[in-house]
Amino acid sequence: MKLPPEIEFHPDIRLLVYRPRGLIDEAAINKIIAVIEDLEAETQEPFNRFSDTTEAHEVELNFRYVIRVSLHLRLFHKGRAPVKSAILATDSTLVHYARLLALLTEGSSIKVQVFQDRKKAAQWLGVPLELLAERPSAANHRD
Repeated sequence: MKLPPEIEFHPDIRLLVYRPRGLIDEAAINKIIAVIEDLEAETQEPFNRFSDTTEAHEVELNFRYVIRVSLHLRLFHKGRAPVKSAILATDSTLVHYARLLALLTEGSSIKVQVFQDRKKAAQWLGVPLELLAERPSAANHRD
């Protein structure tokens, strides 16, 4: 599967890294969810996620959409192995929506945490900080 430039997948450590730039809207969220679901179907194994939203400068989302996505994620992951989803966010709107996602997925197999510090996100995910470092242009890692 060819991944979009803002997405990296590290199969050796079971980690997907998503670095959206510019606008985060429903289309962007739907795209990353589709990639995650396709990768999970292809590999037949769950994996952790890291979303670096620091290069996203505009947000066009609403509560109804975030609630619908959260319910979809809960249902899609019902009965599956637990995964961690770390969201690095500094924009107040993105922090707000990420915290809502974390709240709405509580009690499911998806554990969402919102971070403002990249190092703490790496520690929580148990991955090297270098993998989560800012990149001028994202590269696909799909070996």
